[in-house]
Amino acid sequence: MTRVFGDPVDVWTSDGRPVRFVWRGRLYRVRRVLEHWVTTRDWWREQHPDGEATGEREFWRVEATPDREIGVYELRYDAVSDTWLLSRVWD
Repeated sequence: MTRVFGDPVDVWTSDGRPVRFVWRGRLYRVRRVLEHWVTTRDWWREQHPDGEATGEREFWRVEATPDREIGVYELRYDAVSDTWLLSRVWD
């Protein structure tokens, strides 16, 4: 079962990959990356007067733990705004 969020998270990376993140005041250590994919935004829904590309979003499905309990988390990085969100959590 998954739960959908949209919470901002602070993420530390190494070689472009997330290695830890803080969600709701707790530090999570990424144990391994399960999946990684890149999507483009819905360019037809966004208007940019200068004609620039609307950017990409990177998704990382990771196995992480704040302590002994391991969970699966989906992190999303928005290149245009340079922000990270926690998209989903698997129970």
